[in-house]
Amino acid sequence: MPTKPVEHVVKIRPANPRDMEILGGFGALLVAMHHELDARRFIEAAKSTPLRYGQFLKSQVTRPEVIVIVAEEDGALVGYAYAELQGFDYMSLRGPAGVIHDLFVDPARRREGVGRLLLEAAMAGLKSLGAERFVLSTAYRNETARSLFAAMGFRPTMIEMTREADQADG
Repeated sequence: MPTKPVEHVVKIRPANPRDMEILGGFGALLVAMHHELDARRFIEAAKSTPLRYGQFLKSQVTRPEVIVIVAEEDGALVGYAYAELQGFDYMSLRGPAGVIHDLFVDPARRREGVGRLLLEAAMAGLKSLGAERFVLSTAYRNETARSLFAAMGFRPTMIEMTREADQADG
């Protein structure tokens, strides 16, 4: 009798304190990826980045307006999302919104739908907190993320531009 192949299911769940070491490592990879895209704009990951990023996310999980979720498969974390319900932001000329700060998928697991699952779950969580709009930022050169966000209905609304102070004009 043929055996049925084992199905590997990605489960989305709230992050817990035991996840923070791995999430800190993911955060460091996120920092490093952005630095590689534009070393003058984005900070470089340091030896302390995994610990500090994990501590930061740990400080966020108990806040009622914050969502930190993980994607888990067979007991291993393969990604995470960090989002927050925010009120008016006059610096951004924006009303209340669910802000997706981080969306990260293990590089070995990209383009398998994990990012979409995390983004859908983050938006559902923000909507349950009262969000009527979602905003996020992504590195201009991160075409993979921009493609996912566009496919999920996000539209470009702002472009950040960067210039170094010691740069010559023209």
